Amino acid sequence: MTETPSGSGPSRVVEVERKYDVDDGTPLPEWRGVPGVDAVSAGEIRELDARYLDTVDAALSRAGVALRRRTGGPDAGWHIKGPREGDGRLEIGWPLDADAGDAESVPAAVAETLSRWTTGGLTPLARIENTRTAYLLTGPQGVVAEFVDDRVRATDLRHDVRREWREWELELGPAAPADAAGREALFAAAEEAIFAVGGREAASGSKLARALGF
Repeated sequence: MTETPSGSGPSRVVEVERKYDVDDGTPLPEWRGVPGVDAVSAGEIRELDARYLDTVDAALSRAGVALRRRTGGPDAGWHIKGPREGDGRLEIGWPLDADAGDAESVPAAVAETLSRWTTGGLTPLARIENTRTAYLLTGPQGVVAEFVDDRVRATDLRHDVRREWREWELELGPAAPADAAGREALFAAAEEAIFAVGGREAASGSKLARALGF
């Protein structure tokens, strides 16, 4: 579900997604049998580069919030990811023209929204580079879900520790079922396809947590 305010306000997106761990050579799933899906797009490659910031005492992380500035892909910009509620998480976004090109200087509009969690000084936390291949799973009414195959290279900037891994994400699209039962049926069918080729439930809740060793 997406809400985009009028004027110059930020975008607001409620992301409903699940993540999966996969090995380097795991083949992509076959999507036959996923309800409402009758076509899969060709993969679109996106090179993403995100810098994450937090206070020295990790006020944002402790609140379940993440702040990043990301380049690359269709949603490049500043993002605040709010606390997770089930499979959903509110993401508030601003375009890159909100800043002056400085990956560590938080624009005023972003800082104002962030103030509900902290007004403390922010420092670099992690850099996450990601070669993403994105696929749209579509049906008669449009995009049911977006499936992404991520090859991640992360650096914990606090300790200069580097980690690499591969993971998948499945995020519901605007044509996904609106009811909880329908969404569960969709995820169940998709996970049957994912687990059949060797995918596993993600051991870590987010790329940032994994970058930091959690």
